[in-house]
Amino acid sequence: MKKTMNTVIRLLLIPVLLFSVLAGIPAKANAETDLGLHVDAAILIDADSGKILYEQNADTSLGIASMTKMMTEYLLLDAIDAGTVKWDQEYHVTDYTYKMSQNRALSNVPLRRDGTYKIKELYEAMAIYSANAATVAIAETIAGTETEFLKLMNKKAEELGLEGYKFVNSTGLNNADLFGMQPAGTGPNDENVMPAKSVAKLAYHLLKDHPDVLKTSKIAQKTFREGTDDSIQMVNWNYMLPELAYKYEGVDGLKTGTTDFAGHCFTGTAERNGTRLISVVMKAVGEDPKKARFDETAKLFNYGFSQFSKQEIIPADYKFKDQETVKVTKGKENKVAIAVKEPISFMVKSSEKDLYKPKLVLDKKSLEAEVKKGTVVGKLVLERSEGTDYGFIDGKDLKADVVTTEAVERAGGISLFFQGVGSFFGNLWNGITDFVGGLF
Repeated sequence: MKKTMNTVIRLLLIPVLLFSVLAGIPAKANAETDLGLHVDAAILIDADSGKILYEQNADTSLGIASMTKMMTEYLLLDAIDAGTVKWDQEYHVTDYTYKMSQNRALSNVPLRRDGTYKIKELYEAMAIYSANAATVAIAETIAGTETEFLKLMNKKAEELGLEGYKFVNSTGLNNADLFGMQPAGTGPNDENVMPAKSVAKLAYHLLKDHPDVLKTSKIAQKTFREGTDDSIQMVNWNYMLPELAYKYEGVDGLKTGTTDFAGHCFTGTAERNGTRLISVVMKAVGEDPKKARFDETAKLFNYGFSQFSKQEIIPADYKFKDQETVKVTKGKENKVAIAVKEPISFMVKSSEKDLYKPKLVLDKKSLEAEVKKGTVVGKLVLERSEGTDYGFIDGKDLKADVVTTEAVERAGGISLFFQGVGSFFGNLWNGITDFVGGLF
């Protein structure tokens, strides 16, 4: 009976012990992170390097609504830098912009039919309040018509390497809201689309090329035409700004977007302790969709700021233990030392740093003297041993040049002669041994 009882106890303990063993095994470092985002697409990147930290359905083209205005901002700031448009330049209201500005169902600052407005105030209305007629006014200022402005948008998108995009207007509205005055060549119900990855790339380059955009995008409230009969309080639609309802530490931009087609979208950026992140969420859903896009953005920012830090993966002058030199022919030395030219650093989880392994890819097996110091001989390629590396937003690879760390002079005539003789007999001997070996 006692023996039987012991057997039963052992059998009962087996699943308990098995569970304990399995529970004690740490989750693999390559397990994909699921942030539980309630969105159609999302992405998070490091604004400095463009390293992608997280993505979800980021390559699918979706409606972008007023996030479109980042492209209009980009082209305006390019024109300001080029001197083709001035901040104090005056815009004369057209029938199109007047009619649009009177539709308060859209985000707008009302424009007078016979009014003139400075580009600076129209820009602020666009960047802070997402004012649609002000946006079209800027497009007309730059290109003459919104139709011509679309060509500039497409050209800039191509320059930036955006993919999966379609622009049909400068604002992000559905063309059905444009009173039948949509740009030529576009449909009456068309809407701008772009994948989250391209939206992030647009924001990344906008901040790189025009960082001053943040001076305006961080303004929580401002009065348009203050002190006049046309004054209107503009409250930034980015409610994550420190002064607004869903404040998040470090947020200072960048652009919301909402249409029936696109849903509630947001391209956000925040900086903490010298690290700036860019996030994109598209078609956020929840009990309150307007709030949901900010809730989902906060999840992305919390993940980025808490889990990632910039780390040096490969130091400068890194040497490969199994190949510290490259063969040199016709030189005073028969080999030359090689090393990685510059360090490789990027945002990474501390627990995943050691997953990146260096691999040497040489362009040539040998160099012919004279060899100069700093000659590129190949690349160090980082390969991740487990899990997914999302790469960089601009498509660059985890690579660094491998170069010679010293010079090798070309040998003199006599030395080259004896090298040639040695090479001749060496090749001859190898040929003989190969021949003899082939007989057996």
